[in-house]
Amino acid sequence: MSKDYFIVNGGKKLKGDIYASGNKNEALPVIAATLLTDEEVILSNIPNIIDTNIMIDIAKDLGVKVKKIKANKFSFTAKKINKDYLNDSLASRIRSSLLYMAPVIIRKGSITLPSTGGDKIGQRRIDSHLMAFQELGVKIDDKKAGCKLIGKKLSGKDFTFDEASVMATENAVMLAVLTTGKTSIYNCACEPHVQGLCNLLVAMGAKIKGVGTNMLIITGVKKLHGAKHTIMPDHIEVGSFIGLAATIGNGITIKNAYTKHMDIIFPAFAKIGLNIEVKNKDIFIPGGQKLKVHDDFGGKIPSISDQPWPSFPADLTSIMVVASLFSKGTIMIHEKMFEGRLFFVDSLIRMGAKLVLCDPHRVVITGPSKLHGVELSSPDIRAGMTMLIAALSAKGKSIIYNIKQIDRGYEGVEDKLNGLGARIERISG
Repeated sequence: MSKDYFIVNGGKKLKGDIYASGNKNEALPVIAATLLTDEEVILSNIPNIIDTNIMIDIAKDLGVKVKKIKANKFSFTAKKINKDYLNDSLASRIRSSLLYMAPVIIRKGSITLPSTGGDKIGQRRIDSHLMAFQELGVKIDDKKAGCKLIGKKLSGKDFTFDEASVMATENAVMLAVLTTGKTSIYNCACEPHVQGLCNLLVAMGAKIKGVGTNMLIITGVKKLHGAKHTIMPDHIEVGSFIGLAATIGNGITIKNAYTKHMDIIFPAFAKIGLNIEVKNKDIFIPGGQKLKVHDDFGGKIPSISDQPWPSFPADLTSIMVVASLFSKGTIMIHEKMFEGRLFFVDSLIRMGAKLVLCDPHRVVITGPSKLHGVELSSPDIRAGMTMLIAALSAKGKSIIYNIKQIDRGYEGVEDKLNGLGARIERISG
């Protein structure tokens, strides 16, 4: 296991062009979806990160023939799936291994429930996955050691999720597209990465209506065929770079990064006074901005809170915490969805951040703050990126441990940021 860490010399303004990689959370389900056909599927713009590499390794272990065509572009051919369970040493490292449940049930008729890993940001239940499977006819056998999901007699059905779970929606859609009859799913997730999966499935011959909404209507087909699909830019990585530009940018352009999905993210940065310019497909954040929190009507303290799409995404609440530190005024960041995500802010307090963690879900920030370098350890992907931004903004040297968490979600992050003038050194442990 990697023990790499970063040495970060902060305080230098960053300037120039940067590119976002492909959407991590789209790449994970579309890799799993390649098992739904025995024909070749070609995926482009797969980010070269730990999580996608593990997903590819799981596919190979299941019998999928994977060929690297060039950087970030792979061919997947699942002529034969050789077992109905996942390699535990691989599956236990990432939560997205759950996405193989529906494809393996389709191909093998059953799957042993995999053990999973992932970010420790709070309780992450799988009940919504199991409920959707049961609605479509999957039987759950948990009487013996382990838990077996058996899908011998599947049929379409109308059902409603009790929560708009992204992965549960993705699993339900992958199962429903090859299930006899019509399936209507209400209260489903509609995030950009869910839309990306649906777009691939449609290209493979699936019949899906309502893509981009919280109601999907799926008419099952007998067979899917091969397809080519390009993964969209990662709106979370783009949002992270905007947060970087807010703290220490001196004119940063995020190249070929604008999609309509960014329009949901921009208003949160406007609340802390950041001006963002869209130039065709590029996003430009001018330097020299004096950030000031825009109070709500009547001089009330504003808040930024996450909700299921199409609202501000939970994966950017950590980034908004660090960006808000450098805006004059007071603002509350309200993380509604995960009760453990904000616990990293004690590290920012040690750096000199002026904030108060009110409870597991809310932090109040009064800026601007002046940060200084300290030793840090990344607890999850987004907190790790937040710590890296804070370290770049701080005076002096910081050391960030457990950077494998950052590597799970950001491709070549130190090379990208050093290209803007950052001073980040990776030390291999």
